[in-house]
Amino acid sequence: MVYRYDSNLSFLGELKSEDLNDLVYCLTHDKDGDKRFTEELTQHARYKRYYPNHSMYWEEISAEIQCFGANTFSTFLRGGKGVEYKEVLTDVCDKMKVNYNKNSSIETIEKNMLMKILEDAIEKMSPKELNELAMSTGVKNISGITKESMIGVFQAVFRAGGFKSYQLTLIVVNAIAKALIGRGLSFAGNAALTRTMAVLVGPIGWAITGLWTAVDIAGTAYRVTIPAVIQISVLRQKYIYEKQIGEVEFS
Repeated sequence: MVYRYDSNLSFLGELKSEDLNDLVYCLTHDKDGDKRFTEELTQHARYKRYYPNHSMYWEEISAEIQCFGANTFSTFLRGGKGVEYKEVLTDVCDKMKVNYNKNSSIETIEKNMLMKILEDAIEKMSPKELNELAMSTGVKNISGITKESMIGVFQAVFRAGGFKSYQLTLIVVNAIAKALIGRGLSFAGNAALTRTMAVLVGPIGWAITGLWTAVDIAGTAYRVTIPAVIQISVLRQKYIYEKQIGEVEFS
């Protein structure tokens, strides 16, 4: 397992160790909390030396993602190097039937992936759940609210960027994490997010269950790459948002 330079993963090297907790957990443990048989990260010398100071071995974390997204034999021929993150991400998006433009930025493709899961969840909502979701997200007029209009609200938030987009990413990924790895994000404890998170957990869980049925047929690698790219998407939004805040404070 050897890290290959990847501009779309290099930001991980600028994160705090606590920010990487959930990503490391999903790479090394399954939903039941058992250690994954196929992971190699915990065998690495730098992991053993520095854990839980994840920032000291972020390249090994990145290499694990790259190798999980690659064919084992091809990785061997490349001297232990996997594939770049964009290939891992788009492979996951293809498996999830996400509509995306391959020429779009990584951030946009990640948002399309999260939006697909959110759309699937909203499609499974009852009228009562839809109203609860609308109220929890601050929609002022919920009379006659439809699934299509609610999806439109979220699409607009993602497109706008900034804090609201980061907040929505936190909410969605937290609900996904509970469904995929059995626990929410360790840094998503903001009380203001709790209500919306609670409304989404059930429907997103159902959407993920349907996805997992297809994944079971496709192969075990997706049980790692899907939660991994979802974790990376929220870490990227956190990194971008905090960087923007820092620039405002020093301008």
